Amino acid sequence: MRFDTIPTRPIDGQKPGTSGLRKTTQVFKQPGFLENFIQSIWDGIDGAAGKTFVVGGDGRHFNAEAIQTVVRMAAASSAARVIIGQNGLLSTPAASNLIRKRGADGGIILSASHNPGGPDGDFGVKYNIANGGPAPEAVSTAIYAATQVISEYKIAPTNDIDLSQIGETSLGQTAVEVIDPIADYAALMADLFDFTAIRDMFTTGFTLRFDAMHAVTGPYAKAILEDQLGAQPGSVVNGTPSEDFGKGHPDPNPIWAKALVDVMMGEDAPDFGAASDGDGDRNMIMGRGIYVTPSDSLAALAANATCVPAYAGGLSGVARSMPTSAAVDRVASALGIQSHETPTGWKFFGNLMDADHVTLCGEESAGTGSNHIREKDGLWAVLFWLNILAHRKSSVAKIMQDHWETYGRNYYSRHDYEGVEVEAANGLMAMLRAQLPKLAGQTFGGLVVTKSDEFSYDDPVDGSHTSGQGIRIFFEGGARCVFRLSGTGTVGATLRVYLERLDTEVLGLDAQEALSSVIQAANEVAEIMTRTGRSAPDVIS
Repeated sequence: MRFDTIPTRPIDGQKPGTSGLRKTTQVFKQPGFLENFIQSIWDGIDGAAGKTFVVGGDGRHFNAEAIQTVVRMAAASSAARVIIGQNGLLSTPAASNLIRKRGADGGIILSASHNPGGPDGDFGVKYNIANGGPAPEAVSTAIYAATQVISEYKIAPTNDIDLSQIGETSLGQTAVEVIDPIADYAALMADLFDFTAIRDMFTTGFTLRFDAMHAVTGPYAKAILEDQLGAQPGSVVNGTPSEDFGKGHPDPNPIWAKALVDVMMGEDAPDFGAASDGDGDRNMIMGRGIYVTPSDSLAALAANATCVPAYAGGLSGVARSMPTSAAVDRVASALGIQSHETPTGWKFFGNLMDADHVTLCGEESAGTGSNHIREKDGLWAVLFWLNILAHRKSSVAKIMQDHWETYGRNYYSRHDYEGVEVEAANGLMAMLRAQLPKLAGQTFGGLVVTKSDEFSYDDPVDGSHTSGQGIRIFFEGGARCVFRLSGTGTVGATLRVYLERLDTEVLGLDAQEALSSVIQAANEVAEIMTRTGRSAPDVIS
């Protein structure tokens, strides 16, 4: 097969993070930018020759064009097979499952997750390894090193593959297979959950509203929730994937999914509400009149895991990212199982799951998952909740009230300051870092600091050390605040402030009211208003 070797040079700013490489769509559309990064992936994994790759994305603007480029470059590098979701669509959890089921060597996932899409939005490329999970640090480092020395890329000058037709064709030595993106994932969900019990619940008049936010989970949710489980037609809203997510922000939180919140908090609300994000790996859970924080959702799933057939034998352990509340730790302690605290990033959970140290895991940023794949999984979390509701024959509000009465309530919130000037954000973190040795015994917002540190992690599986993962400040009474700069944005810096306080007696307060002293303490110790010029966060979740 003929292919072109194109001279090129390193392009600045190509270091992939824990979620792959994210830039504005216009940056990715620059001549050679995407090609450089794909070639660097091939170079970083010792070539694509003879290997099988899963390729798909969330349908955002530039998704289809990017897939054609990946296929041509895979063929030029003599890949054995490329497996693509029909119309270029493949949710991140479905891609992880497909990599594992088909024994692929890896996968290229085209998404910027929950970031906005469209010509003026964001785009991203993530490489997942053979276990179905995000590339570990060693692989990411090798890919980054390749971006620094790249001098050429190879691409086959062929016609476009018809992504709308299921079937197989060839480009030289490379088999290109277009598959149903839903079937394998739906079959996995049917194996994990009690679909009969959930169907029976819907026959009693149980109602739900699932907001797919014009993103990739829409077709999956309609096929499973409506067609297989019998939810009323129309239960899935905004279910057709759009290149610009309906000009919305596909992040399932109370701000960007406000339409769902309004419905669930209003009169005649459905029994259950949920939303998912751009690529289908995040979730938001609601009941009639109640929003369940991601941290509380993880804890409730762990506490009720034996309601679900796949986890009826119990859990080997649980894991949470450091910024996630300690609610699941209290459940683990009561169950007598391991609880792990890791840096943010699903690759850390993957190591623990591969070693069978944990079964369930979650991040405070609305990502929850289990050892069924090696990614967080939005629709899986929704089905888990539906299975619990069908088993316990109770409402979401009652389940959470029972949970808090049993384990106490970890009042929790995240305050996001988006698009902060980078120098100001870095200055705030540097100031906090310098003050860490001096904070113990000081009072902020009426709370006395007991200890403070910058979180680091020693992986119990591979022995790797990860540092600089967020500044933690603990107060008397068990409250804490955490400060991190997020790497998921493409403009400026996002300062994330995580706030937590445990209460075992007063369980029904509004979270912001319950956390008022912690919020004040965080603002004072980090000098947020002075250093960022912001009087309030952009997003509260």
